[in-house]
Amino acid sequence: MNAPTNISAETQSRKADHIRICLEEDVQSHQVTTGLERYRFNHCCLPEIDHNDIDISTIFLGKHLGAPLLISSMTGGTEQAGIINQRLAEVAQHYKIAMGVGSQRVAVEKPQVADTFAVRKYAPDVLLFANLGAVQLNYKYGLDECLRVVDILEADALILHINPLQECIQPKGDTNFRGLLDKISKLCSDLPVPVIAKEVGNGISGAIAEKLIAAGVTAIDVAGAGGTSWAKVESERAENALQRRLGKTFADWGLPTAECITSIRSLSPDVPLIASGGLRHGLDVAVAIALGADIAGLAMPFLQAAAASETAVYELAEVLIAEITTVLFCTGNTSLYQLKHSGNLQRIE
Repeated sequence: MNAPTNISAETQSRKADHIRICLEEDVQSHQVTTGLERYRFNHCCLPEIDHNDIDISTIFLGKHLGAPLLISSMTGGTEQAGIINQRLAEVAQHYKIAMGVGSQRVAVEKPQVADTFAVRKYAPDVLLFANLGAVQLNYKYGLDECLRVVDILEADALILHINPLQECIQPKGDTNFRGLLDKISKLCSDLPVPVIAKEVGNGISGAIAEKLIAAGVTAIDVAGAGGTSWAKVESERAENALQRRLGKTFADWGLPTAECITSIRSLSPDVPLIASGGLRHGLDVAVAIALGADIAGLAMPFLQAAAASETAVYELAEVLIAEITTVLFCTGNTSLYQLKHSGNLQRIE
């Protein structure tokens, strides 16, 4: 499928805008929070364990991770994005943590920018996720395009991001979501790698997660509300007053991340579950895991670090790992499994 050149240029320009706006403008949710702050661990002043015995490694989608962390999907398609993705991939390889890239639609439309996503050479052993918008399945995308983005990344899985609010506000957004679940189901049965369903900051409810799992989706990334608001991002890019107003009205729309985790886990106890959406430090990660997530994704902190320097990304990974390890030590747990089943987390409201 060859897209018109003007669409490719628009998509590439949008990628550059997204990076700039996220780094320079206030696009965080303010009225809605992740809900993670409503939980607190019981401090154990006598943990009776050796700090050196703590192991925060885990298995996700059959692959070993050194820590329960995902560098969440962010970018690609521009020179700056290529530099950011390289830095992120090298750090992911060093710490053996998972990584996703931003939507690869631009790489389908403009193959010459595919290399900005192709990070496998920097991260040969890492769990890597390719990424396309689910709604593109209603806009002439199918198995071939999905295989192409998986091949570009040599990915272990494909993220299908689901973003109805963003498409409503985005200039020339793709808003035909009719019959999408059936197309997702067919893709899941035909694609040789697992499919992960992900929101982009407005959350996936337990009921919708059940439908996606029944359709064949292997894992869910909740991407709940409380962090970066893509309604705000698109409002900053608005081409008219209507789009700008929509973005501001729906700036705090969505399901809080903690609510998504507990809702999905109660209905689907075995689905591989990624917590993302407004997580900013290792304590957030630990709370999310104690609530039922398997791993946790962070985007904005990694974007800010990668835009600054490679050293900043390494420093961020180090502090996240230290924060998660400190939670385990101060709750008397030596593994993530123990933390998740310790009953140590309390709701404080």
